[in-house]
Amino acid sequence: MGRYNLTALRVRQTALQAKASGKKGKLPEWVDVMRDIPPAQVLIRDRPQQHQLVRQRVKTIPGTSKPQVVFEAQEKRTKPKKSSRMYLPVEIKFEEDQLRKEFFRDHPWELARPRIVLENSGKDFERYNWSRLQQPGKRLDGESVVQRQLWLLNNVPDMTKSAAYDIARREFYRLRLQEDIERRVAAEEAEATGATFGPTSLEWGMELENQQFEIWKQWAKSEALFIDNKKSAAALAPEGDEGEVDLEDDRLPEPV
Repeated sequence: MGRYNLTALRVRQTALQAKASGKKGKLPEWVDVMRDIPPAQVLIRDRPQQHQLVRQRVKTIPGTSKPQVVFEAQEKRTKPKKSSRMYLPVEIKFEEDQLRKEFFRDHPWELARPRIVLENSGKDFERYNWSRLQQPGKRLDGESVVQRQLWLLNNVPDMTKSAAYDIARREFYRLRLQEDIERRVAAEEAEATGATFGPTSLEWGMELENQQFEIWKQWAKSEALFIDNKKSAAALAPEGDEGEVDLEDDRLPEPV
């Protein structure tokens, strides 16, 4: 371990000694300021404070007539850190992080849906009321389920995490079904007025599959014909002729 470098702490003392030694020039303006407000002398670096995750719940406490809002501090299990990571800032965590992780683990395809992350003022969340799932000006997505579940946990008395998750999912599935019905009805109305749509993704997939099947069928025919010709040539060859029969290989290349 090297010695501490205190040059920065002694910069005022150095300036005063330079003036006292007769060097030309006047004292800097910050000399008097550093005399009144000296720099910190603490050389020990403290570890960042570990914060607990606080959850809000509405519970019916025995002996009371009405449910009350209760704040619970979740015990945080601290893992031993490496020496190089000991003084890093504490990771910021919220209760909805775990709810979001569980939802997208159960619904991975929701991550494939396009989402709009642009906000007008950065405070669009202040206009949302999560007493209902669907919000004006916001598309229905997985984040809606997370916020709805968190609202149920924070405002409904004696609500459990699994029950809130089931309620939010049920509302989410119903709205998703409603969107699918509206989309199909709109397509049928457009076709009734003369609109035409291209093949669907399912029809494109069937077309590509049929093309590959025709390629495989041609290859299978040529392979079967080659095997039959080879057997016929081997049967007509004179006895005792151990040489290999040379046939023209007109087989198609094996399909990829």
